[in-house]
Amino acid sequence: MIQQSSGEPPGRFAIDGDAEAIFGACPPADAFAAVLMEARVVLADIASPLHAELWGSDILAALGGSGAAAELVPAAEVSGTPAALALLRALGAVGSPGLRAAAAAAAGRLAGCGVREPGWALSAGAPSVGECWCYGDLRGAQEAVTMSFAYAQAGHVVSVLIDHRRGGGRIKDVWVGDAENVLARARAMSQLDPKMAFEMISPGCARARLERAIIAGECPQQQEEAANVASARAILRARVAQLPRH
Repeated sequence: MIQQSSGEPPGRFAIDGDAEAIFGACPPADAFAAVLMEARVVLADIASPLHAELWGSDILAALGGSGAAAELVPAAEVSGTPAALALLRALGAVGSPGLRAAAAAAAGRLAGCGVREPGWALSAGAPSVGECWCYGDLRGAQEAVTMSFAYAQAGHVVSVLIDHRRGGGRIKDVWVGDAENVLARARAMSQLDPKMAFEMISPGCARARLERAIIAGECPQQQEEAANVASARAILRARVAQLPRH
């Protein structure tokens, strides 16, 4: 069994467990009011694009995906507040291609009218791509595919646990966190356990493996795994799309 790190990345803003039920059951106008209130409280404390993206990914999970969130874009533009602009920037960084385009266009119009931008706005959604690697058991039952990225000097990783034995190649868990020592720890663990294998892979290879897993679906077995997969679903897909193809 591959052991994923259980710690959450510093500064992660996870929404309450009832948020999906609350946001998902609300009419669009009420959902927007709730999300905007959340944005005023949370985004004021966010100073990095990664934390803004994690919050946006959480919100998309609570709303049930980009389709429902798309209805909030015109409401955010009409609101015209700094919190609404920050919300649009966050959705524009991790939403589906259609949502990203709509949110970015609306955000651009608000910024053009002089609405104050958050400090992380211009870099959100466009980190530089770093190294990728895979760590798994020699039997091929499970593998963790890890992508690394960076905003300036601040590196982070997105690590995906894929279950080939029980899950049929589906995603069992996702972890997003600081990149410090993650690669070194993976190498060290593989050297200590002869049943485990470690491999540096190209970003294109990582993209191909993760796209297959995304298409296969999700198979979390524990409540914590299910919460991790749901809240990171949007940022995972956004990061995979940033990797080059073979």
